[in-house]
Amino acid sequence: MIRISSQQIFNGGINRLQGINSNLVDTQQQISTGKKVNKPSDDPVAAARILKLDQELKRVDTYERNANLADNRLKQEESALASSVDIIQRVRELTVQAGSGSLSTNDRESISAELKERLSQLANITNSRDASGEYIFSGFQGQTPAFAKDGAGDWQYQGDEGQRVLEIDDGVTVPISDHGKGIFVDVAKAVSVTDTSDGGTGDAAGYVSGLEVVAPKDLRDAFSGRAPDDLVVSVTDNAGVLEVTVTDPRNGATIPTEPVNAVAGEEFEVAGMKMTVNDAQDGDTYTLGISDRQSVFGTIENLIDGLEGIAKGDDRGNAEYDALIAESLTNLDNAQEKIILKQTELGGRLNAVESTTAFLEDSGLYTKEIRSQLQDVDYAEAISNLSFQSFVLQAAQQSFAQVSRMSLFDRL
Repeated sequence: MIRISSQQIFNGGINRLQGINSNLVDTQQQISTGKKVNKPSDDPVAAARILKLDQELKRVDTYERNANLADNRLKQEESALASSVDIIQRVRELTVQAGSGSLSTNDRESISAELKERLSQLANITNSRDASGEYIFSGFQGQTPAFAKDGAGDWQYQGDEGQRVLEIDDGVTVPISDHGKGIFVDVAKAVSVTDTSDGGTGDAAGYVSGLEVVAPKDLRDAFSGRAPDDLVVSVTDNAGVLEVTVTDPRNGATIPTEPVNAVAGEEFEVAGMKMTVNDAQDGDTYTLGISDRQSVFGTIENLIDGLEGIAKGDDRGNAEYDALIAESLTNLDNAQEKIILKQTELGGRLNAVESTTAFLEDSGLYTKEIRSQLQDVDYAEAISNLSFQSFVLQAAQQSFAQVSRMSLFDRL
């Protein structure tokens, strides 16, 4: 026979009431928080999975912020490049206008004045800043303006050649900047002529006119792999005939011309280029720059200097002016093409950022859905449980109150 003391009855009743009340409190907490797992003990397996899902959502949020930053930076650069193309196009229109033979001195001065304004606008665009105040075309030197005037008043690049990248997903990085040197400075220059007579002092009696690339493929083939990419044009008096020879400065080899025996005053072709040496004397030499580079700023600055400094009227002045216009147009086209190629590259990066952002959004939604299934409470079920647990608690309290008043003395 088992004897049950009054103390055991009270302890058992209290434990039972505490257990029911604890369940009731848990259900109330679920309803108030909207979560059915508020502590690991509620469901250890679900709690572990929820923790991993929370970590995944934090990872997605971080990458989404990076992707948004990359998108903003790239769009700002794209806008700056589009504005640069517009300015260069206007400069090209002015250059074509300057090539008209009917312009007066006042007309040239007017064109030069507008070119100076356009040059200043281009400098302002290349010195654009992002939302954090850093210059977008300065490479890693974000606190330094990309372009500034030197002591001579010419625009020079001040940044470095660094390119910033940002991770927008696991193992996925995207460049978010481009240095100004690669876009605005290292621009292919038109074939140019430099007077290098008398050991480079440049005092030739004659001049080169009509320089034109007539066979670009022949020019590329002739200078493929050359270093430096230059040719030397020399004038020699041979029994009263001023002969023109073209040589490779690396080894002194003669480059064939057409006609074979080129002479001063007559047009000839060499390596896909045609030209004429005028008013030459024995010993005149010129260097043809084939693959030189010139910044778009330098192109516009040279154009302005030429409009203000070259005097037209004689054959030499007219040839120099015509060469300036032709070279400027080619250089502007090269600069515009380089910027457009960069815009195309930016478009590819923006597409990559956009597709990655869409993937991150889908991944975040899927992760939240799984977490919701594990964590969010079913209010209808929880409220039903709360009502039932309240009823059970009330019944237990009443039962315990009745039992606690029972005593053996009542039976005596």
